Amino acid sequence: MYVDPSAGFWKRSLAGKIRADWAKEIDDYETEVVLKKQGKIEEKVFAETRLRRGAYGQRYDNGFRHDGKMQRPIEYPGTGVTKGPNTMWDAPGMQRIKIPYGGLTPEQMETIADLAEEYSDAICHVTTRQDFQLHYVFIDTTPSMFRRLAAVGITTREACGNSVRNVTGCPYAGVCPTEAFDVTPYARAAFQYLLGHPDVQDFGRKFKIAFSGCKDKACALVSMHDLGFIAAARSLNGKVERGFEMYVGGGLGPEPYQAKLFDPFVTESEMLAVTQAVCRIFARYGEKKKRGRARIKFLVGDWGIEKFKQAVLEERAKLPADPRWTEYLAHLGETDETPLRPASSSVPLARNGYEYWYSTNVLPQKQKGYAIVTVTLPLGDLTANQMRALADLVRKYTKGTARTTVEQNIVIRWVSESDVPALYEDLKRIGLAEPGAGTIVDVTACPGTDTCKLGVSSSRGLGGVLRERLAAKALEMDESIRGLRIKVSGCFNSCGQHHIADIGFYGTSRNVGGYVVPHFQLVLGGTMRENAASYGLAIGNVPSKSIPDVVDRLTDLYAKGRRGGESFQAFIARLGKAELKTALADLLAVPAYEKDRSFYVDWGDVREYSTKDKGTGECAGEVVSLTEFGLKAADREVFEAQEALDGGRHQQAADMAYTAMKHAAQALVKKYNPDISEEPDAVLKEFTERFCDTQIFYDPYAGPKFAHYYARAHEHRADPADAEKARHRVGEAQLFIDAAYNCNIRMSMEKTASNAVLNA
Repeated sequence: MYVDPSAGFWKRSLAGKIRADWAKEIDDYETEVVLKKQGKIEEKVFAETRLRRGAYGQRYDNGFRHDGKMQRPIEYPGTGVTKGPNTMWDAPGMQRIKIPYGGLTPEQMETIADLAEEYSDAICHVTTRQDFQLHYVFIDTTPSMFRRLAAVGITTREACGNSVRNVTGCPYAGVCPTEAFDVTPYARAAFQYLLGHPDVQDFGRKFKIAFSGCKDKACALVSMHDLGFIAAARSLNGKVERGFEMYVGGGLGPEPYQAKLFDPFVTESEMLAVTQAVCRIFARYGEKKKRGRARIKFLVGDWGIEKFKQAVLEERAKLPADPRWTEYLAHLGETDETPLRPASSSVPLARNGYEYWYSTNVLPQKQKGYAIVTVTLPLGDLTANQMRALADLVRKYTKGTARTTVEQNIVIRWVSESDVPALYEDLKRIGLAEPGAGTIVDVTACPGTDTCKLGVSSSRGLGGVLRERLAAKALEMDESIRGLRIKVSGCFNSCGQHHIADIGFYGTSRNVGGYVVPHFQLVLGGTMRENAASYGLAIGNVPSKSIPDVVDRLTDLYAKGRRGGESFQAFIARLGKAELKTALADLLAVPAYEKDRSFYVDWGDVREYSTKDKGTGECAGEVVSLTEFGLKAADREVFEAQEALDGGRHQQAADMAYTAMKHAAQALVKKYNPDISEEPDAVLKEFTERFCDTQIFYDPYAGPKFAHYYARAHEHRADPADAEKARHRVGEAQLFIDAAYNCNIRMSMEKTASNAVLNA
């Protein structure tokens, strides 16, 4: 069995250079790796252990990458040892590296670059929550990686798993002209206090926290987080007091929820105490068995914000005093930054391309004479060599003041304005001077089918194509178009944050003429502003290969049809779902396989599209005509339910959404019983017996969650529905219908395989 040849060296050489508690954690983890190899730890237990250290499994397609090429062996310099793509221990996975509030030093950047080159495929990937991810990493090497990261002040503890994930913060904190105050030390305090805290070890699912310095900007996207803080200040007895607007219960995923205002002003001295109380309530009352409902957004939604707040305040009153709640306040200045060079005025550079780059990638700091420079990373990627070179530039122009962003870029702060032209030239030399930060060209995308087991469609492939196509015409774009944002997720889980984009997509699949075709659900009109103030409207499924044309069509419609300074969100709301779908109708069709096979191959792939490589139980295959007919009817009904919702007819929308779910369930049952009754109780009973009790209707990530949507809607179908209940019912109906399509595909595939065996 393979053993990491560098493990002993790094353990010896870094002894004494790592915090004692971190060193002990890594030693314990390394022991657990050995015990797992010996079969002395259950897979379930070890899975949570490695996840809490940031080590994920990833999609690997039997040793081949998504582009059909064999993954190169990992070479260990100086050892003569290589490790290929298939080993007895396991296939390579992904390592997440948490970067609290995105704060990076040049030394940390260099270490991540070294790890990417030595243990991964030499690509450093920035995520939508300010982390780094390295792919094609083997579990054997993770203890050495953890030690090397710890030596430069980075821990991967609780980067994944049922824990408090990376605490994110506005990348402009401390230098933003519109912030109430610098939230950096508060984000750091929350990270330090909650890391390994006993009250956050018993969650049913993950828990995400964000800090924002401004209320009206995108900043840290507080409204989509489990717990969020927006800096606020008030005058009390002639003195300015710091505090936070505190929000709880937000989240994206299949069912997006807006965070609710918990308190308009939580003082800085109470911030950690109230956070601890929230965590204790979530751990005690949050769902544990049904993972699909194990996020705090469901607990807040079920209880209501007033009941939840009362429970938290009662819990807070019972907590024994902890000096750590306030001791950090004596050290707020430790995260303050100072410049390397004197302030100065900007110097023009007469060079082709600089002006546009400057207009999109450079912002003035609140400190006069200094600028924030955004280093655009297409799809969040830079090579190990680029990372090292960038670290050198951060040293050259600043005192090591760089941060990752939620838009998968890196910003360099405290650049003297007169140094910006020289920095631009240096960035050009290392291939990191692409313009377009914060514009429609700056597409965000999750890993999708490249490496994620849950990916349905190629989000990175699509994101790359859109970026290339939009960049080619960026200079000629109407200003109203240039400011739009595009985000792409490979599945409904929203890792690409498609809900908050002006134009968002998430991966789906459809069966066309017996072939499975990659699609994306189109989501329009989300808002990043005001900390992700609103979520977009699902319009319909679009063939993956038609999406660049869909984007062109939508942007052209907006540029020509908007009224005055009408925002894209207002424009989409005015047109409505029906008119938008009509405008895109010709782009929704899939040509026959014999006519155009390109529609049956996903972006960035060389193989005919299939969902077989997805996690266990993902479906693919042919469609039975009666079932397809029923599913199409359900599709139509949920579309009509959305129209009713758009028109403010909330009860009608909820009723129609339930009917759509019932008809989708009925369509599946017709595969076995064409004469299934129309009576609601009979449909639910037979669907439950045939598809739920047998686990045929089962998603590898969400389990029976989507079936629960239907059962719950059936139970509450006579309840009155307000706007929020109707919105959730319609969203759940869309997800249930998508799951029904996938279930039908899988059953058809299994039938085809069975027939092939019989005919062999």
